[in-house]
Amino acid sequence: MFPIRDHNPSTGTPYVTWALIAINIAIYLWMVVALDTGDDLARLYYDWAMIPVRVSAGENPVSLLSSIFLHGGLFHLAGNMLFLFIFGDNMEEQLGHGGFAAFYAGSGVAANLVQFAAEPFSPIPTIGASGAIAGVMGGYLLLFPRARIDILIFLIVFIRLVPVPAWLVLAVWFGLQVLGGIGMDAATGGVAYWAHAGGFAVGLVLVLPLWLRRGGPAFWSRTHGAPPHAPAPPLGRSNIPVVRRRR
Repeated sequence: MFPIRDHNPSTGTPYVTWALIAINIAIYLWMVVALDTGDDLARLYYDWAMIPVRVSAGENPVSLLSSIFLHGGLFHLAGNMLFLFIFGDNMEEQLGHGGFAAFYAGSGVAANLVQFAAEPFSPIPTIGASGAIAGVMGGYLLLFPRARIDILIFLIVFIRLVPVPAWLVLAVWFGLQVLGGIGMDAATGGVAYWAHAGGFAVGLVLVLPLWLRRGGPAFWSRTHGAPPHAPAPPLGRSNIPVVRRRR
């Protein structure tokens, strides 16, 4: 199962979220066009991906940031951009454009540092925006725990779109990252679970001051954990009135 959208439309234009999506797509398309050989890709990863053993040696600290703009395949990119599209606009509205940009970058760097701490001498490159986006999800959980999220469920031939509260989707996702990190085989693992879990926790902590300024538990009591505006209409519902033909 995976989320399709939330019922939490933003009231402003999420310029930074759109710009981040565009930059990630543009870099991926450049990689597809410009990198002709496996050696080209290896060189790119060596220079710009976060490689823990290099960071341990004090090399290439910029990779803690640059690696969040690299993706290893179309589905890797599409999945990350879908999550950023769903949750990014609301967090940008709450934090402001500049604040959200700093929050996104900080979450991504912190997520890489958590992955580094888990495997400081690993030679495996870490790439992808998922650590930064996990931070966005952690902040979203604190501000909108009862926003509704549409998830698409696949069970063999059964396919259904189900709205569920954000806290359930995000708590399950976070739990899966922790379990994945605990059971991860460093030699064969292809997912940076600790970056995901760490980014989520850091994002929640970074948004905590904003939540407290709004009243903390009293803020939840006032809003019931839901967005401060009407939810988005269900998918498939049209605002065009039905006109019936007279006989």
